[in-house]
Amino acid sequence: MNKASFTKYFLVAFTLMFISSGLSAGTLDLEGKKKEKEKKEELSADGPYVLYQPDSRVRIISVDKKRQIVDTTYNALPEDFTLHVIDHKGRFPFDVKLHPVKRPDWQYRQPEKVFVMSDPHGRLDCVISLLQGNGIIDSNYNWSFGSNHLMVIGDIFDRGKDVPQIFWLFYKLEDEAAKAGGTVSFLLGNHEPLVLANDLRYTKDKYKVLAEKLGMDYPKLFGPDTELGRWLGTRNTMQTIGNDLYVHAGLGKNFYDRNLSIPTVNEEMSKALFLNKKERKALSPLTAFLYGNDGPIWYRGLVRTDAKYHPMAQDSLQMVMDRYKAKHIIVGHTIFKDISTFYDGKVIGVNVDNKENRKKKRGRALLIDGDSYFVVGDKGIQRKL
Repeated sequence: MNKASFTKYFLVAFTLMFISSGLSAGTLDLEGKKKEKEKKEELSADGPYVLYQPDSRVRIISVDKKRQIVDTTYNALPEDFTLHVIDHKGRFPFDVKLHPVKRPDWQYRQPEKVFVMSDPHGRLDCVISLLQGNGIIDSNYNWSFGSNHLMVIGDIFDRGKDVPQIFWLFYKLEDEAAKAGGTVSFLLGNHEPLVLANDLRYTKDKYKVLAEKLGMDYPKLFGPDTELGRWLGTRNTMQTIGNDLYVHAGLGKNFYDRNLSIPTVNEEMSKALFLNKKERKALSPLTAFLYGNDGPIWYRGLVRTDAKYHPMAQDSLQMVMDRYKAKHIIVGHTIFKDISTFYDGKVIGVNVDNKENRKKKRGRALLIDGDSYFVVGDKGIQRKL
């Protein structure tokens, strides 16, 4: 073999070896990604889910600490029946007793204090840290806010791994607060209707896997024939406490022009909550509007100035506030680095990255104490708003 032939042979052999090693690495990389995806899709502690059967029996489904599905059907629930709840890692255990469900009032007097948070998105650890750090709940996760008011402005579904657990916590606290003369309010966000319409683009894989193993669509675990579904079906979309108006996303000029009362909005939203997107549009023009981009659970024009969000003019905002006798409109939905104000303080945005802000000790909620408004973190008051 002459020198030229040897060089050519060496280059061909080297190229083949390089391609082969690349293919192997690619295969290993694909296998690694596949294994990583499989790991992500594992079940973790979840539920419980309470489903009422057509034959009057009650089915209770949960996933235990060992990631095993526990599926039990009762002919009738015992009188002292208790649900046991833990987060996806087996932490924060608390018990829940079922209680009668009804639609809350749409307007409340101003108590001494109101604690306002939004968009918990399936992160129970962040919720517990915030509520305990501000005296809303005690070390055993029981209500300790007396005759005051806790307001949660929507979006428990999606992004995190403790969705039903957070629902159960607020469900439990609602009953405990009422017995103490206080109130817990949870308003519908945009993610509640998304998930209930089977739009799962932001939903963790563990929930899809559970539904698949149970042979049902995920929204069925929160349907109108479930305990949490019955509770969700009676939640308000708009509500006032004293002179403050609460809504998940915001209210624009198109909303104002429809001259809607708050009870009408709440009832209309509930009518379509368990329908899919197409069915909501077909139900009525009003329903289509309320669930659309300019409706109260999607509209961003109170906190964003981009033309595509149809930002609210100052005089139009004042007309909205006059109609509903509000001095402030308090919203979640649009995420900011910290608790923020707009329109000279008339609009307050309370949605932040809860995990990030907890870590960096930034503002995570709003405390209204008399006529004063404070930004609070996981260790109490940080500053006056």
